Amino acid sequence: MHPHSPAATGLTRRGVLVGTAAFAGAAATATAPAAEAAPGRPARATVFRNVRPYGAKRPTDLVAVDGLLTSGPAPHGAEVIDGGGRIALPTLVDAHIHPDKTAWGEPWVSRNPAGSIAEYAEEDVKLYHALRTPLKERAERLMGHAVTRGTRAMRAHADVAPAFDLAGVEGVGSARRNLRHALDVEIVAFPQHGVIRTPGTRELLEEAARTGAVDRVGGIDPIGFDEALDEQLDVVFGIADRHGVGVGVDIHLHERAATGLESLRAIIARTRALSLQGKVTVSHVFCVPGLPGRELDQLAAELADAGISLTTVAPSSDLVLPIDRLRAHGVEVGLGSDGVRDSWSPFGNADMLHRAHLLAWVGDARLDEELEAAFRAGADGGARLLGLPETDLKPGSPADFLLVRGECLPQILVDLPQRDLVVRAGRVVARDGELTGR
Repeated sequence: MHPHSPAATGLTRRGVLVGTAAFAGAAATATAPAAEAAPGRPARATVFRNVRPYGAKRPTDLVAVDGLLTSGPAPHGAEVIDGGGRIALPTLVDAHIHPDKTAWGEPWVSRNPAGSIAEYAEEDVKLYHALRTPLKERAERLMGHAVTRGTRAMRAHADVAPAFDLAGVEGVGSARRNLRHALDVEIVAFPQHGVIRTPGTRELLEEAARTGAVDRVGGIDPIGFDEALDEQLDVVFGIADRHGVGVGVDIHLHERAATGLESLRAIIARTRALSLQGKVTVSHVFCVPGLPGRELDQLAAELADAGISLTTVAPSSDLVLPIDRLRAHGVEVGLGSDGVRDSWSPFGNADMLHRAHLLAWVGDARLDEELEAAFRAGADGGARLLGLPETDLKPGSPADFLLVRGECLPQILVDLPQRDLVVRAGRVVARDGELTGR
């Protein structure tokens, strides 16, 4: 049996760290910075002519200067790009994706039966050894594809286990460096095989954090999979606490009902005890959908007070998070792709506009404002989660947007037209579904 929940036993900072080794070190954040003008360098400016922000009836110009939109006239010599009356929409943020596992772009893979996390994890290892393309190339291929579909940032989970060592972290890190002109990336060291049940994993998590290779450390189902609620959370939160401002936490929580709520409340307690507000995310959180209204409101208030954010991948109507109600209490909720054509599923495409479409679908959206809300979940929810500025296409906003042909935002969300142009910090980074030069 797992130990009693620390939330019920008087959690203290000392208690959280009992039994964990003390390591020194500091991890560095690694998201790509927005473009800035160098002293003495002429402003880098582009005018996007004849575009319709959010589907406005009258076309206008968007002027980007050194990565930001401005209301002033374009500097002399600015590049001019004709939008042809296309609609301009903010690019989106993928708050939860696993690019290290992907077989995207590889020959078709036939999947074997699997019915538990342990069995799926075994299939991950088989696929890892079966694929001929190096992990870093597969990850970069998928992440680059996400850019062409209008993704400006992502939180990428990379498996960390003795079966892989740190190959996933290193491969996704390589892809991050190569795509830094087009994409902000946070990397999570994710213990898919369990933190406690798989010896050697905690040491790999520590190494990933100590070397600054990751921005967050993860966990997974402390009770239902690791069968070690306190021990797993002590390890994960201990690593985040030791490595200071550079490392946060993102825990996969598939546990349902009372089991999931026990784990979630233990996460809340540790977040408060270690003053990690704003640095902890819980992904999936299948114990939250379906909670009675009063219980949901109480839990949401606790999450907001602890500064804990959540992510959903809109898997089904009964498992998608109640985003609007959580947001009303101040809980940030991001939307993500999850796995993309990996051993877990043949589906997925790393297209966040399509994922927002699925969110609207499973939520039975019908009204224009409901469809627009699904888009904003993909555009703004993840931005707040990753600490990025939101894009609203107004002066001062990051010049991060996509151009598509269409009538209005709700119609685009439903019809999913081709992304004709993707702009990052005022530069065209993808055109007609292909990455452009750097």
